[in-house]
Amino acid sequence: MPVASVARRLGVAPSTLRTWDRRYGLGPSRHTDGRHRRYGPADIGRLELMQRALLRGASTAEAARYALEQMPKSGPPPPPESPQPAEGPRFAVQALNPETVAQTALRIGTPDGELVLPAGERDGPSRQARRLSTAALAMDVGAVQRMLAELIARAGVLDAWEGVIQPVLTALGARWRGNRAGAEVEYLLAECVFAALIRATPVLSEARNHRPVLLGCVPEERESLPLYALAACLAERRIGTQLFGVPLPAEVLAVAVRRSAPAAVVLWAQRPGVADVRLFDRIARGRQRSRMFAAGPGWDEPALPGKVELLGDLRNSVERVEYVLLGARRISR
Repeated sequence: MPVASVARRLGVAPSTLRTWDRRYGLGPSRHTDGRHRRYGPADIGRLELMQRALLRGASTAEAARYALEQMPKSGPPPPPESPQPAEGPRFAVQALNPETVAQTALRIGTPDGELVLPAGERDGPSRQARRLSTAALAMDVGAVQRMLAELIARAGVLDAWEGVIQPVLTALGARWRGNRAGAEVEYLLAECVFAALIRATPVLSEARNHRPVLLGCVPEERESLPLYALAACLAERRIGTQLFGVPLPAEVLAVAVRRSAPAAVVLWAQRPGVADVRLFDRIARGRQRSRMFAAGPGWDEPALPGKVELLGDLRNSVERVEYVLLGARRISR
């Protein structure tokens, strides 16, 4: 493949590939007829390994060395130049594991361990995650928005969130632990995801549930993207919701529940120590009965009232809410 095609495949500029070739020897291994050199499968494999290392937070020189160690060329690579400033933000993450290179998986370090995205087909989750991360790191808003729209249109919100969006958000967010330098990438991606989820949530002319599902954050909670993902997934199944993405004071939330008379209430808490389990007793007062759910890692499950059910991940949440409200899922024809 010529340099322009490889650059498009990897989501980088052709000049970046030429720089990697000149500095680290990660260029085409062979010459072909004509003036231009072509990248073979092994050359592209090395570049993909380098990108995985960069995604994990390695410097450019470290990532290049790692790729050449895992897939050596027939001849010794040229020695790297004197240390150069890292291309883009520098991140502090765990060291690379040599066993990472099954050459089929993309592994992303997170505070809770390592996320593994199976590679699968040519345009599978790992490739999509790599392209999305590259566009976000380049602050290319247009590319990020297009990728998210295409991904959701092709895979649906649930698979897009689980396979690509959430792992990339988690991996990028984990890179700034107390150091906000470079956090603009995280904020940019979050804003683009927010807009994409809003666009993916249709206004239902006729919902399957007669009373809505009220979705809200606990007071003082600032992370609401998972709620928007839940609303979009429920809308795909024609389940109507009433979403409060901005955290409401407890008294306002209680009034909203009483006036909406929802069939179910889902309260999201991301950060431990922010959620107060007494909030459920406060919003449950009155004659109208609503099913109560807690969602998110911020809840202390043993402290939850007996009438409150703790939901799991997004898929579990969608399926559980649908089952509780409507029974078995109705398959559209």
